[in-house]
Amino acid sequence: MKNIAVILACGIGARFGAKIPKQFVKLAGKPVIQYTLEAFQKSYLIDGIIVVTNEEYIDFVNNLTIENGIHKVEKVICGGKERYHSSWSAIQAIELEECNVIFHDAVRPFISQRIIHDCVKALEQWNAVDVVVDAVDTIVRIKDNKIMSIPDRRFLGRGQTPQAFKKSVIENAYKKFLSQQEKVASDDCGILLKYSPSEPIYVVKGDESNFKITHQQDIYLADNIIKDGYVNQSAGDENEIERNISDKVVVIFGGSSGIGESIFSQARIYGANVYSFSRENDCDITNNDNIKHALEKVYNIEQRIDFIINTAGVLIKKPLEFMSDEEVILSCNVNYIGAIQVAKLSYKYLKESKGMLINFSSSSYTRGRSNYSLYSSSKAAIVNFTQALSEEWLSVNVNCINPERTDTPMRRKNFGIEPTESLLTAEEVANTTLSVMASLCTGQIITIRK
Repeated sequence: MKNIAVILACGIGARFGAKIPKQFVKLAGKPVIQYTLEAFQKSYLIDGIIVVTNEEYIDFVNNLTIENGIHKVEKVICGGKERYHSSWSAIQAIELEECNVIFHDAVRPFISQRIIHDCVKALEQWNAVDVVVDAVDTIVRIKDNKIMSIPDRRFLGRGQTPQAFKKSVIENAYKKFLSQQEKVASDDCGILLKYSPSEPIYVVKGDESNFKITHQQDIYLADNIIKDGYVNQSAGDENEIERNISDKVVVIFGGSSGIGESIFSQARIYGANVYSFSRENDCDITNNDNIKHALEKVYNIEQRIDFIINTAGVLIKKPLEFMSDEEVILSCNVNYIGAIQVAKLSYKYLKESKGMLINFSSSSYTRGRSNYSLYSSSKAAIVNFTQALSEEWLSVNVNCINPERTDTPMRRKNFGIEPTESLLTAEEVANTTLSVMASLCTGQIITIRK
């Protein structure tokens, strides 16, 4: 029996507060709905996908599926004001007399392959399936601002999606529901439970990561899940890195030592054409002409530049009152003004190649610290600068690597010899950087922890 996934993407996101529906808001450079569609595209158990969305976004979704090779999408259709309108629209659009229908919210982008698998397999024995997670908080029944009762939490759960059914079973329940004058329904399982009460609904265990993006703070949580994914894949996804970096042209500013040198070495191993510039070979990012000549040199040789990485930085660890004017100017120029100029002069090359700019921050950006006033504040500025550019540069991806304490010559110069087990290695930071380069993310601040 065929398995048809129905992606419900009609919500207007009133509680979310954005100018566009939340399913089309970007996470790491991709609309939320794209993550959801890719999850069902990836599942070997899913035969086809129907997307139900608002009329004004039908062309957008069609283009999204074509551009990203999501070929299982068979139809993109118009839904309705209420959830049940959209589900019924999908049921009617399915031409098969019988099949398994798997309804899923577009704004649950982290649906796992395990959950999809368990839902489809459960339909071999059951006609209806829901996905549920434990109720971790106490649930109270309230009336007139007073607690009426506290149900036993052991018998309660929180419903997620997918909700999966035999088509004939959910279709019959909907026909009974739609014949009613007063229509109140929370979801598809609620309709089945009320209008086909004799039909048992089997429960598949959900996952906390399969949460629904509802409020603005959910975007921050989603961002962190994606960031952790990039960090976690950095050590093992070598084929993906090689596929996306081999033969690409990479320019590194600050590539003569530490993290920059490690990125240079590892990118070459993966087959990239890498060029390194630093003060050691007479390229100072505080000098615009130096940056311009470096980029022109590489472009004249390669006729393209795909990645530009700025690892250049200076740490002068002392109270501001003890810093000379020269040290203040050097710190600001290298850590911030230089990064701005690298970005500005890089844009035309990266726009042409649809490439990526990677800046470097530091864990000290999260809070200004004694003896770090200029370093911390400049690194905080780099984070905001990266996020702003990612919104300005629609054809260029811009990301920022934020490593915690890392064993580099600059750190040893300021802190001496520290226990190696307490520090990241430059190679670990380079691995994650390559992982980000191999991705499509943009506007991300990738924190690397020991």
